[in-house]
Amino acid sequence: MWKLDRLSRSLKDLLHLMERLEEKGAGFRSLTEAVDTTTAAGRMLMQMVGAFAEFERSMIRERTRAGLETAREKGRIGGRPKKLSAHQRETVLELINLGTKSAADVARLFQVHPSTISREVSRHREKHTSALTLRRRNTKPRGS
Repeated sequence: MWKLDRLSRSLKDLLHLMERLEEKGAGFRSLTEAVDTTTAAGRMLMQMVGAFAEFERSMIRERTRAGLETAREKGRIGGRPKKLSAHQRETVLELINLGTKSAADVARLFQVHPSTISREVSRHREKHTSALTLRRRNTKPRGS
């Protein structure tokens, strides 16, 4: 294996894998680290390197979570920026619902891919269909 931390996500998994290899009569050797599990010293070193790799992953996860939380507090939202503004989305829906333009025409007009328009129309229909269904459920005739 190129590097020990590529083999497993946690020390527990790593030890389980090493145990299974040993049961099969195989050993493990890392190409970039001096780890050879066919010796007692190599098994000990493998456990230490595995523990450090797990610790490193935990630290990265903590820092990432903290960074995302800080960004949220500052009002930043992750993800890709929207291609269309709220006003443009309204205009797109208007043009398509009135039947004055096709989805392809609207896409060319706003210089976006036609699938962007299709997704917007689907989202709008889905939102209004679920709202209509909810209204129908809440306005059932009494005594039914």
